[in-house]
Formats: sequence, structure tokens, C-alpha cells
Amino acid sequence: MTGLAREISKQAPRHADETSDFATKARAVRLWLVRNPFWFVGLVLIAVFASKSQHFLTTFNFGDIGFQAALSGFLAIGLTPVIISGNIDLTVGSVVALSACLAVGLQGYGLVLAIMAALAAGAGIGLLNGVLVERLGISSFIVTLGGMIGVRGLAFLYAGDTSLASTDDRFADYIGWSYGPISVTIILFVLCAIGIGWMLRYTRHGRNTYAIGGSRTASLEAGVPVSRHVIINFVISGLMAAICGVAMAAYLSAATPSYGTNYELWAVISVVLGGTRLRGGTGGVTGTVIAIAVLAILQNGLNMTNVSPFYIPVIMGGALIVALVIDRRARGRAEE
Repeated sequence: MTGLAREISKQAPRHADETSDFATKARAVRLWLVRNPFWFVGLVLIAVFASKSQHFLTTFNFGDIGFQAALSGFLAIGLTPVIISGNIDLTVGSVVALSACLAVGLQGYGLVLAIMAALAAGAGIGLLNGVLVERLGISSFIVTLGGMIGVRGLAFLYAGDTSLASTDDRFADYIGWSYGPISVTIILFVLCAIGIGWMLRYTRHGRNTYAIGGSRTASLEAGVPVSRHVIINFVISGLMAAICGVAMAAYLSAATPSYGTNYELWAVISVVLGGTRLRGGTGGVTGTVIAIAVLAILQNGLNMTNVSPFYIPVIMGGALIVALVIDRRARGRAEE
């Protein structure tokens, strides 16, 4: 009997620890749900639009929502590390146009070479942005605002004012392949989101990105190679924008220099609504993905319910203001 009591006493602390761990995780989940309310907004929108249109809850429509979310999502998840580090990249929409034009226009030299050139162009523009910001000490807003105009101009110089048609059927067959609602673009977006989320959470680069956004001065004093991490994040942003351009061109089997117009605004809105502060230091990919999905559901639902497309820019502007208000309130709480 004494031995049984001793065994029970040994097991009791372990059981208490497991209960405590479970309670801690449950509190963390509840806190995350409170800080990221857009999952609930998404459910409400689905219920509203499903009651308005019988075609909203179809497999085909969810595939369309997923594809549209993935396109803008590439830009948003690429922007998330940049904004967490306290910077911004406004060139991503223009990079979409340039990379799409290169992926189609260079197919005469081989499909693989054309795609690699498009991806390299996006990464190269990101590298240039990062170098200008860090080596010359120019504000990322000013650098990328100029880059947004300049890169769009390069796309027009390359393609002119007409569309470029794909000459290789494999481009649409492989890159634009889909099975039901699932497409290569959606799968690739999910993989990229998981990869960037893992990078931010579990790697030294990710931890330093948060530290730089929280306090650049303190990071420098701690010996963190700030410039290197910031430049890497700009390269990631440019690469994600290039992937978006290639995917869009493959889906449409064509490219024009007007691709990606205003995409940078949707991306910034998604990142901020997802919980990332514009001043940096906090945020993550999960919240960004939820915000992307909600905005895609909203845009799709408005289209399906025959709401005038002119309302969409109005809603986008309102969403941007809401995002800025949320960011300001979050900054105020952090300062308190």
C-alpha cells in the first residue's frame, strides 16, 4: 500500500504539469483568436454571400477564390518579413508585370530559361531595393515608390503597349495546371507561406527580423548584421512578386505591362489587417494569410452578387484606413 501511494505521488506532479501545459496552450489559442478576428469575419461573409447567391458555395467558386487569394497572397507573405523589419516594398505590383512579360517574352530561348529569368529579375529588383535602403540610408518608402514607377516603365519598354501571347503550350499545361479547385498556384502559395512562416518562427534570420523591427539601434548594438537581414527580406519580397507574375501569365497564357496594378496596396492591407504593425517588430504569416482569404472572399462575393465593380476601390480604400487605424491603436498599446 505504501508503494502504491509513493507511485501515485510520483505521477501527480507529472499530471499537474500536463494540465498546466494544456491550459497554457488553450489560453494562447484564445488570445490568438482575439487578436486575429478576421477568421470570424470570413465566416460571416461566407454565410452572407451564400444566402445571396446559390453559386457561391460551389467547388468551382472556391477554387477561384483560392486562386485569387494565392496571387495577391504571394505579394503579402513576401511583404510580411519586410514590414516586420520596419520597412516597406511598393515595387511588388510592378515586379509582377515585369516578371510576367519576361516569362512570356523570353520563351523563344526556352521555357525554363524564361521562367528563371523572370524569377531572377524579381529577386534582383529586391536586392537593389535592399542595397539602396541599407547602403545609402534612403527611406524604403521613397526607394520603392521610385522603383514602383521605374519597374513599371521597364515592363512597358520591354513589351510595349500590347499583350504578349505565350508560344509554349507547356507553360499553361504545367504552371497553370489545376485539378478541380486545386491548382499549382494554390499549392505553391501554401508551400511558400509555410516556408516563410517557418523561417520567421524558427530561424535566426527570423528572430533577428523581429529584433530589427522592434529596435534597430538595439539590434546594431547587439551585433546583429542588420543590413544583411534587411536585404534578404527585400530579395524574398521580390522573388514572391516574380512568382506571382509567372503564375498569372501561365494562367492567362499571356502577359501585359498592366498586370499587378494596385496589387501592392492589397498586399499592404492584407499584411496590416493580419496583425503586422507598419512600424515593425510584430506580426506573422498566419494572420496575413487569414486577411488575404477574407479579402478574396469579399471581392468574389461582391462580384457574384452583382455589386458594381466601382465599389471595390472604395472598399479597398476603406480597408486601408481601417488597417492604419488598427496599426495606430496597436502601436499605442505597445507604447503604453
